[in-house]
Amino acid sequence: MPKDKVMYVCENCGQESSRWIGKCPSCGQWNTFKEIRVANSTGQQAAKSAAQHVRSKKTTDNAPIPLHKINSKDVPRIDLHDGELNRVLGGGLVKGSLVLLGGEPGIGKSTLTLQTVLHLKDMRVLYVSGEESAHQLKMRAERLAGGRIGEEDDLLILCETSLESIFSHVEESTPDLIIVDSIQTIATEEVESSPGSISQVRECAAALLRFAKSTNIPIILIGHINKEGSIAGPKVLEHIVDTVIQFEGDQHHLYRILRSIKNRFGSTAELGIYEMRQDGLRQVSNPSELLLSQDHEGLSGIAISSAIEGIRPFLVETQALVSTAAYGTPQRSATGFDSRRLNMLLAVLEKRVGFKLIQKDVFVNIAGGLRITDLAMDLSVLAAVLSSNVDTPLPTGWCMAGEVGLSGEVRPISRIEQRIAEAERLGFTDMVLPKHNLQGIDSKKYNIRLHPVKKVEEAFRALFG
Repeated sequence: MPKDKVMYVCENCGQESSRWIGKCPSCGQWNTFKEIRVANSTGQQAAKSAAQHVRSKKTTDNAPIPLHKINSKDVPRIDLHDGELNRVLGGGLVKGSLVLLGGEPGIGKSTLTLQTVLHLKDMRVLYVSGEESAHQLKMRAERLAGGRIGEEDDLLILCETSLESIFSHVEESTPDLIIVDSIQTIATEEVESSPGSISQVRECAAALLRFAKSTNIPIILIGHINKEGSIAGPKVLEHIVDTVIQFEGDQHHLYRILRSIKNRFGSTAELGIYEMRQDGLRQVSNPSELLLSQDHEGLSGIAISSAIEGIRPFLVETQALVSTAAYGTPQRSATGFDSRRLNMLLAVLEKRVGFKLIQKDVFVNIAGGLRITDLAMDLSVLAAVLSSNVDTPLPTGWCMAGEVGLSGEVRPISRIEQRIAEAERLGFTDMVLPKHNLQGIDSKKYNIRLHPVKKVEEAFRALFG
């Protein structure tokens, strides 16, 4: 039997090398190359036999197709009966795709997947668990379903960690969807290392990908994240799969955020919001009400911004705290907002508006645990910082949206009509926005008062008088 091939893979970026290197030539990180053993060419026979068995029933062999004969319409998707999850996936689960769901231990990954498959009454689902027993899964399923699990249920539970055994059971049951919980617990006999190692995770994921593509059966992998916040295992795992979605949140808070990091079949700008309850996860269809606190009237350092993530407009509460630096070097900290952009905005505030913050600590937080990348947040961040600095609350019922340039100008933003409509729907009375965005818009059709501005100073005069 030929020996396994030894390779070295960078944990940070997935760069491969035939020998160990101290510094990765791709990402520049030190001591990130780990030794792995790649299975020989005679390996993965179980995956191939299972794929051939199911392919003979469901699909045909691949063959070259002329470009003009390929259908350019959207690929058929599986409705998961979960609006938030469907949105993050790009409209549903694509057949034959390999999806990686990552998150911290205990955040609710297994609850989300089990809750989803319990609603798929017209599909045969195989749930492979390498961490929990069948009894634990049954107790969780009864809690999520309210104790209503009928005999017609088509959900199969398999507690197994051997990849070869999993493929043999797949060959017998021929499911329409496979869940693997989690990829770190699965191991193949073709690799001589413990489950969860780089070589095991890499080979198992590659075998599952080949199986999914050859049989057109979608597979959802559940994976843990490490203390740095990235998916545990080699970085190449994220390169192998079609979609990477991450479940974020704090175990001590009720709300969870589902975010797309990589998606070959949709946008990566979408996010879904859930509320953790005793009976499972509840979809939050109106995130604006979640992200706005109801008791901030009369408090300084709070500004409301109309932001857009993906295709969803919602209002976000920006909180800022400015205090005298207790140590020699002032602190600049941002949670949910780009810290480098915060430093740029503070420099604009000092240079163009004349507020000296060089001897003060500045802390910025986006309420609700969101991480916002919309540049229209600039104006609300500056307004919250200035409000906290002078200890004067912003007027009630005001919100804003606008990108701030280095010269202090308020630059136009995209999809302004959706932002205005969302603010009006939630009962806001006034909105500060870039003057250029009002061109071609009939402001009389809105009940909210619009305040167009060209510079940061004009916005501050409108807000503070």
